[in-house]
Amino acid sequence: MDDKKIIFSGVQPSGNLTLGNYLGAIKNWVKLQDEYNCIYAMMDMHTITVRQTPADIRRRTFEVLALYIACGIDPEKVTLFIQSHNPAHAELAWVLNCYTYMGELQRMTQFKDKSSRHAENINAGLFTYPVLMAADILLYQADFVPVGKDQMQHIEICRDIAERFNAIYGDVFKVPEGMLPKVGANIMSLQEPTKKMSKSDENPKAYISLMDDMNIIAKKIKSAVTDSEGVIEYREGDETKAGVNNLLSIMSAVTGREIDSIAAEYSGKGYGDFKGDVAEAVVECIRPIRQEYDRLISDKQYLLDICAKGAESAARISQRTIKKVYKKVGFVV
Repeated sequence: MDDKKIIFSGVQPSGNLTLGNYLGAIKNWVKLQDEYNCIYAMMDMHTITVRQTPADIRRRTFEVLALYIACGIDPEKVTLFIQSHNPAHAELAWVLNCYTYMGELQRMTQFKDKSSRHAENINAGLFTYPVLMAADILLYQADFVPVGKDQMQHIEICRDIAERFNAIYGDVFKVPEGMLPKVGANIMSLQEPTKKMSKSDENPKAYISLMDDMNIIAKKIKSAVTDSEGVIEYREGDETKAGVNNLLSIMSAVTGREIDSIAAEYSGKGYGDFKGDVAEAVVECIRPIRQEYDRLISDKQYLLDICAKGAESAARISQRTIKKVYKKVGFVV
């Protein structure tokens, strides 16, 4: 690899990618691929902390890959692969488990959240999930990890693990930094706008899937929760305006316009007109992505070839780290 800084990130193929995933993550990844050495993965190993249907994981893994490319990620510019195709992720995770404290893992918000929602299956993988995430990042000596604010806790524990290991064995891991997106960092639920838009939301009206029909997308936005005030303006931190704030943020992210400019345009207008225009802007944003996705998903061999090439590249990069780690801890290399 050249002297460009390294970025690592990925998305679990555990559900359909949402407008929030695109605006808050993938759209920003596209911008980064010319400036950095980018390594992006379909994080299938992370999905099985919660029970999944195997056929769904396989299908969604290819869907996520096709959507990545349809959104503008260029397999010729980035390393694009399926996490489980590089065994080094699991190998490094085991070593790092031995350098991670129980108390650190018990404090993780995501463990508390998922164990409350899946009380019948509180497994060890769910508990040690952050260690695998740390391995994902440290394996490639990543400088930056694009994340949302809700993922910063995972970056913090990753940094703690890296610094602890380095303190014992010397300069082994690069200590990564979280990279928060400048635009579209927090796209909220259309039905509960104080909550982040989530592909796992039980209410399908709450999120926009990139796989949704265009008419469904428009209907979801037009039925989005607002308020009874009837004033289109952005008020940060005002929960009564959370719905309008969210729609303004979405409009800004898909059009590239400033929120204040959008709000000024709709001054004195009703929510109906505003929602209609937001719906149209979002549909026009997603339509070309879906058209390219439909073309790519029908070419399975092309997607398999990308996965094979990406896994080979990922393995080559990560083996340097694995050998160094194994040598440091005393394994015969």
